[in-house]
Amino acid sequence: AGLGAGLGSGFKAWISDAGRHASVEHDVAVRWDPANPKVGVDPDLAIFEPPPAHRDELTSVMTWREGQSPPLLAVEVVSPSNPRKDYAVSPEKYAANGAQELWVFDPRLVGPRSTGGPFRLQVWNRAADGAFERTYAGPGPARSTVLDAWIVPAQEGRRLRVSGDSEGRSLWPTREERLLAEKESAVAEKESALAEIAALKAELARRPK
Repeated sequence: AGLGAGLGSGFKAWISDAGRHASVEHDVAVRWDPANPKVGVDPDLAIFEPPPAHRDELTSVMTWREGQSPPLLAVEVVSPSNPRKDYAVSPEKYAANGAQELWVFDPRLVGPRSTGGPFRLQVWNRAADGAFERTYAGPGPARSTVLDAWIVPAQEGRRLRVSGDSEGRSLWPTREERLLAEKESAVAEKESALAEIAALKAELARRPK
C-alpha cells in the first residue's frame, strides 16, 4: 500500500494547468535548523513552490539557504514498522519547518489507538496566525486548502486521489489517464473525419452525371 504514481502525476498536472512555478519531489529531505542540520523530515511526496534551487542535484532542502523553501504541501505514508512517527512526531516537525499543508495517510490503519486513531487520513494546515493545526482526521474524503480540491481514498483505501468533488466523481486524471484520453480523442476525431468523407463520397455518387 502507498501513494502510487497517480498522485504525483496529478500534482504535476495541477502545477501545469494552474501555471504555478512549482515542482513535485520524491524522498527529498527537508532541514530547517542550521544549528541542528541533521534534524529533518523526508516526505514521501511534496510540492515545493518555487522549485528548490539546484534541484537536479539536490538531496536535501535546507530552508535557511537562499532559493530553498519549506514544502507547500507534503504527504507522509504511515509505516507499519513505526506508525507513531507520522502520528505524533511528523506533524510537530512540519509545524516547525514552515510547511503549509501536511497529509498523513494510513492505508493499513496501523496507527496507535492512544491518539484516538487509527485514521485513514489526517490533514494539517497553516493558519493565518502561523499555527499548524489538524483540520481533519477520519476515513476521508478531506478538503485540501492548497489544492482547492478534495483528497479521496481510492482502491478500498489503499491509494489517494484528488477530486474536484467530495464524492470522487471528478477525479484528477493521472498522466496515464490523460494520455489514454488524448489517444481516444484522436481516434474519435479520425473516425469522425472518415465518416464525413464517406458521406461526401456517397452524396457525390448520388448526383446525376
